[in-house]
Amino acid sequence: MPFNINHIHLKSRDPGASAAWWVQAFHFTVVRDAVRPTGDRFIACRSENGITVNISGVRTGEALGPGDAGVHEGLEHFGLDSDDLEADIARLTALGAELLVAPPPPSTPPVQRVCFLRAPDHVRIELIQRAPVA
Repeated sequence: MPFNINHIHLKSRDPGASAAWWVQAFHFTVVRDAVRPTGDRFIACRSENGITVNISGVRTGEALGPGDAGVHEGLEHFGLDSDDLEADIARLTALGAELLVAPPPPSTPPVQRVCFLRAPDHVRIELIQRAPVA
């Protein structure tokens, strides 16, 4: 059996607001929204390419540590494709994301460009605009 990535799991103090942001920002679809026996709200979302992203709150008796959207050890970020970095940066910052690392200026010939943003719940994301294939 191959070791396919099954899901990404995000913790949030407000899973409903977080899921709504991902739905608006990246067209995720909510496929399940329930309160589990452990006391946490659990929202399963699916990205446009079929990756499951779970967003849950605090379980009964649990406490969340502080988030960190900076460069750090462990799971540091996840990347999403973009056709137009500048347009997506403007759209996402209008939705409340924070630009952490701006993309380099466009070049000739075009090369891959990236930037990093802080999404809700201190999630660090990378937007990747690939160079056109010649």
